[in-house]
Amino acid sequence: MDASKPTNPWLVHNRAEQQARVRLFCFPYAGGAAYIYGRWPQSLPTFLDVCAVQLPGRGSRLREKPFSNLTDLVPAAAQALLPHMDRPFAFFGHSMGALIAFELARHLRRMGVERLPAQLFLSGCRAPQLVATHGITYNLPDQEFMAEIRRLNGTPAEVLDNPELMQLVLPLLRADFEITETYVYKDEPPLDCPLTIFGGSEDTDVRSESLSAWRMHTTAAFSLRILPGDHFFLHTSQAPLLETITRELRRLVGTFS
Repeated sequence: MDASKPTNPWLVHNRAEQQARVRLFCFPYAGGAAYIYGRWPQSLPTFLDVCAVQLPGRGSRLREKPFSNLTDLVPAAAQALLPHMDRPFAFFGHSMGALIAFELARHLRRMGVERLPAQLFLSGCRAPQLVATHGITYNLPDQEFMAEIRRLNGTPAEVLDNPELMQLVLPLLRADFEITETYVYKDEPPLDCPLTIFGGSEDTDVRSESLSAWRMHTTAAFSLRILPGDHFFLHTSQAPLLETITRELRRLVGTFS
């Protein structure tokens, strides 16, 4: 990040690329933090500046109250990140992070800012206009809620099996699940940037037909990639995921002014 800018608690920067052509803002899944993108800079070319977004309530912001709805989160993220959108940029988000990235792009358009995302990479998330197929879980009793967390297979066993740790992370998990489970889609014109959608071949919650439905949200290019793995394929299939991101953004670099 530009050394002239003050430290921003919303961003974790593991490799400063002062001359990078594109910034890639990466938004976490429910319960996740900026650390999940910690190894990406070493696997991506230097024309990309990887900016992992640290939401309140996790990592270095553990003492802050987490957001529990997108209505409040998105404007706050826009205000915090806008100073760093001073060059072409793209968004990546997985699951909850995909919803954040999508709604942030639409919010920036409503704001009338000069520069909008050059591309959205949305991963492990059904199209927003589709009705969720599962019920509300964020307000379940602890044992039932933890059973749902185990089913999703995204939280390490050493955390799930540690009662003290779980007491620390349960409020964050509930807040994040509330974000996705209370989300209400509002119709707006499609975006004019390309959408690249990723899904897991063994993800039983987000199937390919619900990923294809993202097509209506862009007037530009649309592509769908199904990679090996369950809902958290972004970890187990990281190499092909990053190869696709690199290829797509390298293709766009020549069009940036």
